Amino acid sequence: MAEQNDLIVDAPDLATKLTETTVIDVRWRLAGPPGRDDYAAGHLPGAVFLDLDADLCGPPGEGGRHPLPDPDDLQRVLRAAGVRAGHPVVVYDLGDGLPAARAWWTLRWAGHDEVRVLDGGFPAWVAAGLPVTTEVPTPAPGDITVRPGGMPVLDAAAAGRLAAEGVLVDVRAAPRYRGEVEPVDPVAGHIPGAVNLPTTDHLEADGRLRAADAIRSRFAEVGVDEGVRVGAYCGSGITAAHTVLALNLAGRTDAALYVGSWSEWITDPDRPVA
Repeated sequence: MAEQNDLIVDAPDLATKLTETTVIDVRWRLAGPPGRDDYAAGHLPGAVFLDLDADLCGPPGEGGRHPLPDPDDLQRVLRAAGVRAGHPVVVYDLGDGLPAARAWWTLRWAGHDEVRVLDGGFPAWVAAGLPVTTEVPTPAPGDITVRPGGMPVLDAAAAGRLAAEGVLVDVRAAPRYRGEVEPVDPVAGHIPGAVNLPTTDHLEADGRLRAADAIRSRFAEVGVDEGVRVGAYCGSGITAAHTVLALNLAGRTDAALYVGSWSEWITDPDRPVA
């Protein structure tokens, strides 16, 4: 299990601070069913459900399948969920860490610094024998002011440059990177110059993040050394957010996310495909 810090928290530690923390349930699956059904069946006490697609991302289009949200819309959603300035937030999912990492990244991008991911998600909470409820809370309105810019972001042009001048990591499974299969987007392949390092390489068998030293060593194998600029992309900026979380755990707080990712890259036929 990865060490405790300002990025992740384990279930027993969260349980001791539950009443002092805004907890957000972002359980989600790319192909469904909706995570709201999981939430209704049982969730952490006091947790508020947010829909990753509708609440934390903008509408799909030329910016990709999960573009950045409108700041005013995001602020409205977060305040309704009880998110307050200077008050800790913990996000959790089904255990793979992907939607939780994107929620973590989005809140950090919005200027909220005290956000952590529940390591192992809802399954880790249940495995620890901690309480689950079906009661839906009514949180007091939050006061967060969304200030975009809290996390490094790449647009398509910057991603292309980084692939040539630094290390741009494609975190999708190797067959998708190689263009052998493409189950989601209409074009197969990858951004020229990008290297492949699937986000699963940063996970233990139970879905928790590996230790920082192990993550750091794995990234070094693909050229992510000290002083080398690094960014990540995937299909639509969800899985890559998890890789940015892993990079932050390894000390690379400058790691950038190409939010539009492959689903945006391929909207312009003039962009090259490898």
